Formats: sequence, structure tokens, C-alpha cells
Amino acid sequence: MSSTDNSNPIMWLVWIVPIVVFMFYGQRIQLQITSGEISKNIAKLVKYKEESKKELLDYLQTNLKATPDAAKKIDGFLEYFTIMPVDFDPNGIIPKIKHLLRSREDYTRQQVKSLSPNMDALEVSKVQNLLEVTTSLHLLHKLVRHLFLTAKKQNNFPLILPLQMMIPFIMEQASALRDAVSALKQGQPIGDGIGPMVVGKMMLGTEKKTITFETVCAEKEFEQRKLYLLKAEGPTATVGRPGDAVEASGFEKQA
Repeated sequence: MSSTDNSNPIMWLVWIVPIVVFMFYGQRIQLQITSGEISKNIAKLVKYKEESKKELLDYLQTNLKATPDAAKKIDGFLEYFTIMPVDFDPNGIIPKIKHLLRSREDYTRQQVKSLSPNMDALEVSKVQNLLEVTTSLHLLHKLVRHLFLTAKKQNNFPLILPLQMMIPFIMEQASALRDAVSALKQGQPIGDGIGPMVVGKMMLGTEKKTITFETVCAEKEFEQRKLYLLKAEGPTATVGRPGDAVEASGFEKQA
């Protein structure tokens, strides 16, 4: 009998056994393959998180003479997070979100100031941004690890599919956060700095007033028009509070 004959039992087994295996164990095999890929990304997140934390501690100890318990305080802050209010709120959600974000900023600033007694406003801003980066990487790692371990514990392939689809975007965000650390340590601008630069040049020769937290205002005549110029105070890595500045100055009533 020819080995290529369709009635050959060996050839039948060659075709049928893989089909049976994939019918009963296909999801488990896919889960193992996907788990291996996600495990590598989790290891990268751990590396990014530890690197950013080490850079923050090195910066504090080298440049600012951090307190002896600075590492312990940072570890405690990494577990700090903000819970946003529910979307469906008859009284409006924007004021509550604004209050929560302001409270988080104030709390973070207090924690940063407690890390070293030798900090001016610029150094506080740098360390605050470095701490936010480290915290974000820590939360990303916890989120991915939680979803991964839950799916693996239950041997649930459909549960791991959303994570497999999200992981490229999560890693892209994590990589961007990691790469931002060196720029934040040097106080370099990140993102769109053209607007503040233009407004800053227009403010030259004018009297600048601090109108709200880390936000300055100036008045200037330009092409027979009276301009109100607003920008972050700088050179700290913050955007200021232009919304509060507009409300405090009453510009919208004058417009």
C-alpha cells in the first residue's frame, strides 16, 4: 500500500491528532504563548519602574541632600491614588474633578517638600514630576500584573485577550514616561513650549503679576488693542492654572 494512500492510518493520525489536540487544548496553548509575551512586557515595566525610582532617589541624594527616610516615603507615596467621582452627577462633575486634582497636587507637593529641606520652588517642581512618573509606572505595572495573574490563575484565555490588545499601547506610554525622566531632571520643556515662549516674549518690558498659583498676568497694547497675557510662571515644569486666573481676573466679563 502506498504511503500517500488516503486510507493509510498513519496519515489519518497525522491529520486528526493535531485537530483533536487543538479542539481540547487550543485555548490553553494560546494562553501559554500569550502569557509568555505578556510576561516579558511585565518584566520591562518592572525595569522601567525601578529605574525611574532609582533616578529619583539618586537625584534627591546627590543634589538635594534627601532625608534618611526619603526612600521609605517614596515607597509609601507610590501606593497613593485618586478615585474620580461618578460621571452621572446632577450637581456637575467638573468642580469635583477640579477639587480632587488640586487636592492631589497639594498633597504631592507636601510629600515632596518633606523629602529634603534644601528645595526651592524649581526643585520641588522637578521632583514632583519625577515622582509622578515613578507613580504612573508603578500603577501601570500593578494593573497589567493584576489582569495577567487573574487570567492565568483561571486559565481563562478570553480574559487575557483584552490585555494582549492593550499591552502595545501601555508599553508605548511606559516607554515615553521612562524617556521623560532625563528631561525632567534637567528642567527641560516637554510638549508644546511654543505658546508660553511667544507669550513670554510679548511680556518683555511689562509688569508681571502673580494672579493665581504659578500663573502670571500682564497687560500690553498691541495693534491698538489691549491684551491680557497669561502664562505659567516658569521655569518650573507646570502649566499653571490659567482657568483659575481667568476666573479670578474677571477677563470673561470684560470680553
